[in-house]
Amino acid sequence: MSRTVLDASAILAVLFREPGAEAVEAHYEEGLVSSVNLSEVAAKLSDCGMTSAEARDLLSGLGLEVRAFDEALAYSAGALREATRSKGLSLGDRACLALGIAESVPVVTVDRNWSHVSEKAGVEVVVVR
Repeated sequence: MSRTVLDASAILAVLFREPGAEAVEAHYEEGLVSSVNLSEVAAKLSDCGMTSAEARDLLSGLGLEVRAFDEALAYSAGALREATRSKGLSLGDRACLALGIAESVPVVTVDRNWSHVSEKAGVEVVVVR
């Protein structure tokens, strides 16, 4: 399997055994995640009653490589605003896309709103459900 960037929605699909989980798991071995998207997942786990330490243990066990959201990614995510505005993509969504662009790899999501942003954003988007 080649490298991919995983969106928070994709990681959550696996953790909560939602539809598309198996397709996402196929990308874990070479998976990357933005620190912004990791934070989104940790927040959702907190909402479910998990402590920070429990979330850290669970997420570190997934084997995903975490990439910092640095200045270059911040500008790239900001520049994606116009291309993604009509689909309602959030900062976290744009952070994921920006990492995919920076790494020249596809991004994996379960969010169908992303299905028409691939060309405008300049990155391959794989919607798994």
